[in-house]
This record gives sequence, C-alpha cells and structure tokens, in this order.
Amino acid sequence: MKLYFNVGYIVKAGERLELVIEDGETAVHVHTMFCADNGQWKCEADYFSKSISYKYRVVDDKSIVLREEFVQHHLHFPHNYKEFVIFDEWNNKNFPENYLNNKILYNKLNGFIPEKITILKKHTHLFRLEAPVYHPDWKIVLIGSTPSLGGWSYEKAIHLSQTDFGVWEASVQIPENEFIQFKYCIYDTDKNRVIDVETGENRFTVANPLADVLQIVSNHYFRFKAYQMYHDAGVAVPVFSLRSKDGFGVGEFTDLKKLADWAKNTHLGIIQILPVNDTTANYTWTDSYPYAAVSVYALHPQYISLEKLDFPLPKELVEEYQAEKEALNALDLIDYEKMIAGKWKYLKAIFNTEKDKIYKDRGFKRFIKDNETWLIPYAAFCVLRDKYKTPNFNDWKTHKKYIAGKILQFFSSKSKDYDIAMLHAWVQYQLHLQLKDAVDYTHHLGISLKGDLPIGIYRYSVEAWTEPELFGMDFQAGAPPDQFTELGQNWEFPTYNWEAMKEDNYQWWKNRFKALEQYFDAMRIDHILGFFRIWRMPISAVQGILGYFYPAVPIVLDEFKAWHLPFDFDRYCKPFINNQILWEYFGEESGKVLEFMDNNQDGTYTFKEQFDTQRKLADFFKKNPLGALEEKLISLCANVLFLTEERNGVTVYHPRFNVYNTEAYKYLSEWEQKIIYDLYHDYFFRRQDHLWYEKAMEKLPVILNATKMLICGEDLGMVPACVPVVMDELAIIALKVQRMPAENIPFYNPKEAGYMNVVTASSHDSSTLRQWWKEDPVLTQKYFNQQLIQYGKAPEELTPHLAEIIMKQHLYNDAMLAIFPIQEFLATDAELRNENIENERINDPAVFPHYWRYRMHLGLEELKEKQTFNEKIGNWIKDSGRV
Repeated sequence: MKLYFNVGYIVKAGERLELVIEDGETAVHVHTMFCADNGQWKCEADYFSKSISYKYRVVDDKSIVLREEFVQHHLHFPHNYKEFVIFDEWNNKNFPENYLNNKILYNKLNGFIPEKITILKKHTHLFRLEAPVYHPDWKIVLIGSTPSLGGWSYEKAIHLSQTDFGVWEASVQIPENEFIQFKYCIYDTDKNRVIDVETGENRFTVANPLADVLQIVSNHYFRFKAYQMYHDAGVAVPVFSLRSKDGFGVGEFTDLKKLADWAKNTHLGIIQILPVNDTTANYTWTDSYPYAAVSVYALHPQYISLEKLDFPLPKELVEEYQAEKEALNALDLIDYEKMIAGKWKYLKAIFNTEKDKIYKDRGFKRFIKDNETWLIPYAAFCVLRDKYKTPNFNDWKTHKKYIAGKILQFFSSKSKDYDIAMLHAWVQYQLHLQLKDAVDYTHHLGISLKGDLPIGIYRYSVEAWTEPELFGMDFQAGAPPDQFTELGQNWEFPTYNWEAMKEDNYQWWKNRFKALEQYFDAMRIDHILGFFRIWRMPISAVQGILGYFYPAVPIVLDEFKAWHLPFDFDRYCKPFINNQILWEYFGEESGKVLEFMDNNQDGTYTFKEQFDTQRKLADFFKKNPLGALEEKLISLCANVLFLTEERNGVTVYHPRFNVYNTEAYKYLSEWEQKIIYDLYHDYFFRRQDHLWYEKAMEKLPVILNATKMLICGEDLGMVPACVPVVMDELAIIALKVQRMPAENIPFYNPKEAGYMNVVTASSHDSSTLRQWWKEDPVLTQKYFNQQLIQYGKAPEELTPHLAEIIMKQHLYNDAMLAIFPIQEFLATDAELRNENIENERINDPAVFPHYWRYRMHLGLEELKEKQTFNEKIGNWIKDSGRV
C-alpha cells in the first residue's frame, strides 16, 4: 500500500520536516520529507495496515529534534484502494479537537453511537475533520465551490458522519479536475438547516485525476465561534464538607449523588472536589490536610459510607452507631478524630464478623489482582504504621527499607498480620465501589467530576518508602512568599527527582493519571508551576523564606568577581547579627538570646553550632519552650543574603527571596546594595525563563498525552513568563481568581477572560467572599466602586444582591468554565447563607498545619428542596450560555 503524505509548514533555514510512523509500541519508522512549492512538504511510504498513527517533527541539519507534534494523527484506510494521497495540517495540542475531545464530551453525549460512513463504490475524496461538537442536535456538513460539493449551496451540503467522538468523515466523488475551495458548517438536525459557517478563509484541496487513488483531506481545527464552543459552570466543594442525613459527621462518596441531583436541577455541569486520597498518618486532626496523602492511589477511609457496605453492621452495634452518627452530624464543623475513630471501629467490627464471606468474594479477589502493584505496599504500610504508631518508616523496627518480596508475606494467610492487611485492602475495595457508583450516577446525569492532583507527596508515604529514588528526600518543597504568606510556605514534602523519572518516560506520572481517570473527567493540577520549577528548601529550614528555585541557573563565584563584589561567605551566607539588629528583634529581652550565640568581639554575633539552623532551633524549643522569642530567633536565621547549594562538589548561590528587605542587606554599603539588587533581579526575572520552559516541555507533553481528562492548572503565585506560553501550547486551562490577579492591578475582571480559563471569585485557599468583604474596608470600597460599578459607600457586609452581581460577572464571559465554591452560591440568598460566617473558610495557607473541617451548614436533601433558589441559579446558568 502506497501512502503519499503532504503537509504545509514553514521552517527556518537549515531545518526540515520528518514523518514519524509508529508501528506498535516500540517500532518507529522515520521518513525524511522534501519541500516543494509554498512550504508544502512531501514524502511517500510503503505501509501495510488498515490504520496508521504518525506525527511530524522539525529537525535541524544535525537531525536534532527542534519541535514535534504532541498529538498523533490517526487514519483508517478503506479496503478497496491501494494508493492514498494524504493532505495534512500540522496538529497543535491547543486545537479544540485535542483538548475538548475528552471525558467531559463523552459524558455530555453519553448516548452517542458511532455512525458508519457511507462508502461510495467509486469516490475520489475522503474528507475527515476532527471537531468536538457538544450540542447533541448539531452535526458537521461540508459545502464547496464545485457542483459535486453543492456549489456553495447550504441545501446541497455534504453531510459528514461522526465515526467516533469528535471525528467526522464523508466520502465524495469529485469528477471536476480543478482547484477546489470548501468550508465546514454546523447543521442543526432539529431545525433541519445549516445554522452557521466556520470562520476564516476558505479551505482548499485539489482534484484527483488518477484512477484508483483516494485523496484523504485530513483537516484540523474547526474554526468555532465563541458561542459554539463548550462552556460550563460548576460548583466546588470538598467531599468532606458535604452534609447529608446519611453521613457520619463528614461528607462521603455516596453524597456526591445528592450533590449531582442538585447540580442537575441548577444546570451545573461540573462538580469540583479536593484530593480524596488517604492522608492517615497519625489518626489526629492534622491528617485532615488533603494534600499530604500517604498514598497517591489509596482513597481516604473517611469517605466510606458504613451504611452502603456489602455487609451490614452487627446488630449489637446498631444502636451505638446511630447515637454516634446523630451526635457527629449535629456538629457545625467536622470532628476529624472522633469521626475517623468511629469509622474504623465499625469497619473492623463488620470485617471481623464477615471476613469468611469477604475472603471468598470474587470481586474483592479481582480488585486485589488488578491493583496489587500499589495495594499490597499500601496495606503493608498501613499495618506497619499502626504497629509502630508512626508513618515514619525510618523509625520502624522492621521493614525500614522496602523489599517487595518480604512485603508479600503480609498477604499470606499464614501471617499473623494477614487479617489486618486484608482489612485495609477490603476498605479500599469498598471505597472504590462507592466512588465508582457515585461517578457512574453523576455521568448518567451528564455531569462531570473534576478532581485535584496535589503537586507533592507526603514525606512518610507509601511512594517515599517504596520508590525513594524518585524523590529528593534530602529537600523540602514549598512556595515563595506571596500576599497570603509573608514567610513563604514549607509543605515539608520531598521534591521530585525528575532525572530519575525521565529514565522510564515518566511512567510514575502516567500510572498516577491512569488511576485518577477511573473517576475523574477533568483534573486541576495543584501548583502547576512545580512542573517548571519547585521552591526547594534544605531539611535544615523551617520557613519557606529559606528556599530557592530548583532547577535554576544559580549565581557562581565568577559573577561576584565580574561585578567586583568582595564576596565574603560568612557575611553573605550566614545570618548577619549586630547589636542594633538584636535590639530591633528582641528589644529589652536581647540578653536572653545571647546564650544561643557566640560574640565575635567586633560588634557582631554568630549562632552557636548547635543552634545555627532553623531546624536545630525548632527541635530545641520542642523540649525547651521560650515563648514569643522562639519565632523571632527562627526568623533571625533567615537574615541572609544568599542561600547555598552544592553541585558536583562546587558551591553555587541563590539570592534569598526579598533580599532587599533583610537587615543583612540594610547594613551593606550603598554600592554593594545596588550590585546585589541587580543580581537578584536578574536571577528572579531574567535568567531562568528558558530553562524552565525547556524543563516543562520535557515532561508535561508526555504526561498529558497519557490521559483523556481535561487538564486545568493552578497557576497562581509568582508566575514566570514562560508558564502562560507553555500552558497555551499544551492547552492547559488556566485559573483566574478575581482578587489574585497576575497583573499589577487590584482585581482581575472576569469579563476579560479568554476561552482557555476557569474563572472564580475565590478558592479553597482564600477566605470566602463574605469573609473577604470584611477584611479590608478600604480595598472593599475600591472593589465596590470600580469593579462592581456601584456608587456611594460600600455596605459593611456583602449583601445577597452584590453576591449575585459578582457571580454574574463570572458567568457572562468567554471563559470555558466558571466554577464557584458552594459558599458563594449560598451567599446570594439571605435565608440560605451561613449565619456563622467564621465557619465558612476551608483553608488558611498562613496557618500550618491547618484544621480542614468546613462543613456545609445546610443538608443536601434540604438544598435540593429550595426550588426558588435552584431555579434562580439555573436561570443564570442558562442565560449565560453555560448549559
């Protein structure tokens, strides 16, 4: 079978195109293309299969790949031809057919049945277009300049068949031997007419004068108008925050079905939740933090419904259970410790009563077999964590080092730990069944579920135990200072060893996405900046302020010399302390802290070796509390100009964040200050961008191509210039939070949001709108007058009317998604909003660890019955074109 490929692409001098055909998983055939007229590249290939996957790439004169398509072309060939001329277009990841042909489309068109293309006995052309059409009554048709294409007549349009999700095909006999112009249109099957024509210039192809040769016109990028594109609105609420009569003081997976019913009533198409992985480390309230999972695969037992298990509670426990359930459900906020202790008490009772039946359950056996790669290490980890009363595997008496063969013994019926290991495996099985049931129900309603992928892993997790080589266990990840956290954030997670992950083409990430795709249709990647660079701290640091970007182009000693800066390691890289600084920090209590320092006899001081890091001080204060002086001493450790890093035996340097605000900087000479400021500015705002672009493009395309979920990136904070460029190239949806603008403006105007955005008024990391309204009256007044276009003095509290205006500003725009926390919906109704405004906040990043215990004050059953409120919300969604 002969294939003749044609594709238009403009290259620079010394560059050329190659065609890469993938035959199976490993075989790759590379064909050099030659350039004809007007940037048209051609090549031919012999190929003997009825389907083909391939991509184009640009190489230089040394055959180094400069860029390539991130999305492959796929073609199927009719059996009755032996030669095919293929007219292609370069396939960009950010074409709508690539990012909109995802699991959300499948949910919206859940009754979709592929159409069979009508193959003419004799035809010259096969037109093929990829165009994800979300409206169930719309289809794609073709009109063109020749009589065989209808002579531009809508009534004679060629109807294409949707042979797969978003793939439209039609076979056409074109006898005319001439240059052909054509366009695709949208046809409404309900109105039986063409309702719109794609924008832009006419497409073109040529007639085929050769017999028995089929010309395949393989088009990309249907030129949608804004209103034709997928738009949706959604609600964001953590699963643990859901309140229902069936719960046990916390939201459960089964409650998602009730939330989906409400979403259906209000025409919301997306439910967004926080991470749902198991975070059980200590069985205390600190485990409520959903971004510190002990397994990236295991689900959190807190979300299990005790009443929806495969087996009932023992009769003697029913009364006790009901009393406990009633007490926990009556609470305004989650009591994490009582809730989790209660759930495990009843789970163990059910398991021990029914374990003979459980062990014979074929579904359970199959679940273990299908998930053994993560389930067996997880169950063993849980056994050892509980046995030694710590998730820190370094402190275990046995199995400190993970050895797969030795861990298998936990799943041997002869092991004394067999029952408890099987308990953890069975709980995961039941969680999976309950979540999958909720997901299937939600999908049946045409509603999609958006999950949340934490950027980090917990330091004492299954993954850190089983695959430590994939992580930087000697470092900590966090975030630099921002408007919420003056000292930055230290999440205490290890960093990623991207070099090790690259060796098997990021299989760890592919597996993780595959696991999430069982349940989710869209995914929010938490802190997507971490795929470009991470804010890294040494283990010796406590505060995020002592971090630096990694990877990064650091400052080396030769640069100090080039600037004629007399580099002094002790002055620049150790805390600078003199009498004035001691007084500024400690005032009259300065004498109390001298025991932590050595006097250098020149008016300066140095921390003693046993206290010369933040971690040493923090550990000392755990046993020897010093009250208010503790935090000041720890902060004084950060009074440095540069942070050091060892690279291949050489010390390199990173400027401390906001170095110009430090006392160490203040006591420099004026010319030293200027040079260090220039070095700082170059480091943070110039030299890193190309490196970070390369690092992101190295890993993100490979990872994202492994999933059919719609991908959104949380890109808040200190965003490098390369981030929006990469996100646009890879069609990653960006996040716009109105009061956290990336630009130097007080508020982001959602009306200016482009299509590739999620707009929202607040997030789980911020205060709610009602809380924010009271935080800064001056800022609120400016927002009231300038953003909401209201006159006069702003009211002391956010009124339902103003909350409605804010919500509508976010709905009526071009952004693909408008998603609001449940609290903001309720804020639009005087009767439904929470009387206790302080209970509305989910997380405060400035407080670590924070107790994640927010609960809806209103039950889902009650919310579903609020007909007037639900109709109001539904009308906004419909009127804004987000249905």
